[in-house]
Amino acid sequence: MQKGKIIFLNGVSSSGKTTVAKTLQKKLTKPYCLLSVDEYLHKMDEWFLNDQKWLGDGGIEWIWKALECFHKSIKLFSDVGLNVIADHVVQKQSWLDECLDLLRDNDVLFVHVTCPVEELNRREKERGDRQIGQGESQLEMLLPKSKIYDITVDTFSSSKEECADEIIKLLDQPENFKAFETLRAGGGL
Repeated sequence: MQKGKIIFLNGVSSSGKTTVAKTLQKKLTKPYCLLSVDEYLHKMDEWFLNDQKWLGDGGIEWIWKALECFHKSIKLFSDVGLNVIADHVVQKQSWLDECLDLLRDNDVLFVHVTCPVEELNRREKERGDRQIGQGESQLEMLLPKSKIYDITVDTFSSSKEECADEIIKLLDQPENFKAFETLRAGGGL
């Protein structure tokens, strides 16, 4: 059975990952399942995610398990032949290492989704469901630090359709799916 392709979107909160993902789903000629890290983390009520006592009493371990399930789900969907768009904010080396290892035998197009800091803050204010400065605070933690990606799309300077079109152009060229391989080889972690 042929494995599904993976479009792995990585960027900070409010950078436009979900908007690009949904635009990709509409424009692609084959179906792609959207898997979002937010959906996995928010399987628990917001109250628990913001409760410091719960987090101290093993809640952090629950979050790590939810992330492990997210990463394994990306692989599972691809392994059974389903194409995947993964929407992630990779902030820990262990998360990146786990994805690099799990997806070793899968075709992964690694996409950096970005926009200027001022735009992140504007979007957070406009959305009203994000802490102002959340995206900006994630910039320093976003991995890989080397900025090794197969493609970077800027959702401020390009429309969501243009970003999707840039990504779609690369999908039929698996020779362009090199970022995960380079990162696995130690190229700029």
